[in-house]
Amino acid sequence: MREFFATAAKGTEPALRDELREHEFHGVRAERGGVRFTGDWPEGWRCCLWSRVAMTVLAPLTEYDAPSAEALYEGARALDWSCCLTSRHTFSVRAVCRSSRLRHSGFIALKVKDAIADAIRDRYGARPNVARHDPDVSVFVRLVEDRATIALDLAGEPLFRRGYRREVGPAPLKETLAAAVIRFSGWDRLAPLLDPFCGSGVIPIEAALWAGRRAPGLGRPRFGFERWASHDASCRERMKALREAALAAATEIPADIVAGDLSEEAVSAARANARRAGVRLRWYRGSFDHMPRLDRPGFIVANPPYGRRLAVADDFYEQLARALHRRRRDTLAILSANPGCTRPFPLRPDRTWTLYNGPIECRLLCYRGRERNDPPPDRWDDDRRE
Repeated sequence: MREFFATAAKGTEPALRDELREHEFHGVRAERGGVRFTGDWPEGWRCCLWSRVAMTVLAPLTEYDAPSAEALYEGARALDWSCCLTSRHTFSVRAVCRSSRLRHSGFIALKVKDAIADAIRDRYGARPNVARHDPDVSVFVRLVEDRATIALDLAGEPLFRRGYRREVGPAPLKETLAAAVIRFSGWDRLAPLLDPFCGSGVIPIEAALWAGRRAPGLGRPRFGFERWASHDASCRERMKALREAALAAATEIPADIVAGDLSEEAVSAARANARRAGVRLRWYRGSFDHMPRLDRPGFIVANPPYGRRLAVADDFYEQLARALHRRRRDTLAILSANPGCTRPFPLRPDRTWTLYNGPIECRLLCYRGRERNDPPPDRWDDDRRE
């Protein structure tokens, strides 16, 4: 048994915690920046295969005091790197630091690289090569208040790169953030779901993959840990069994998932991405004023333009609020970085989450669906007749 740390985009830690508990991982607890869990090595592999919200999965190797460059170097060199590295493997090191005497992340990464290379040379007689792109082994160093943590990155390439999104729009949303947004919305994977601003299709595709119990890691040819020196024939058999179990778990998508956009180019790109993901959705092209009706009350989950990377009209949010108000029987989940986006809405959101789309601080506003006999809000008398 060992401890793993699945990293998450800021604000999505609760979604990742709930996801790992749903998949019956052990010792799950959320922290700033991610979620810890415990298990043997194959549990770390299973997290890479199944997590929709995690950015990567780290396996901490050691933690020690590193108030100086010499202490940092010696602690890294003392580790037994033969579990993953030989002189024939390539590796890379990335580092972050905060509140420490060593303040330059690039220098920290360089010292650890030298320590690893020297340790491998001592053992095998030759130094391994450093590869910035596509290394066999990825090492992560965290230095906070002169305390260093060194971990192996099991995923290698970030987990949001599912492999299906080759067509990218002008304001893309990472797959991991889209998965968190869908989970925060409260969608049960059975009710209809509509995205009227689908862009490259990430929200509806992630919804379909989740509803169909399709492991997001199945689209990747291999993970980082499958290139380690210790990943032998028995490990390959164990990983093969995990993939086969994931394939067997997939089901038909039980929900009606609808995606649309004003841009014909966006709809075409989203269709291509959905084909690569192996999911079938219902498509339309048109503005949010012409959203198709769902066959029963469902969910509208959307990432409308913020007015930053995509320009919007001055009255965009007023028009959007009116269009969504006419769909008040549906539960709404709107992700926006525009502070004024909620002013035109006649109701307060039932839940609000603060999330980060890259460096952009956003709010996820969730409005529960209202029944027809619910008292209407005071605004927009013309809509009360519906």
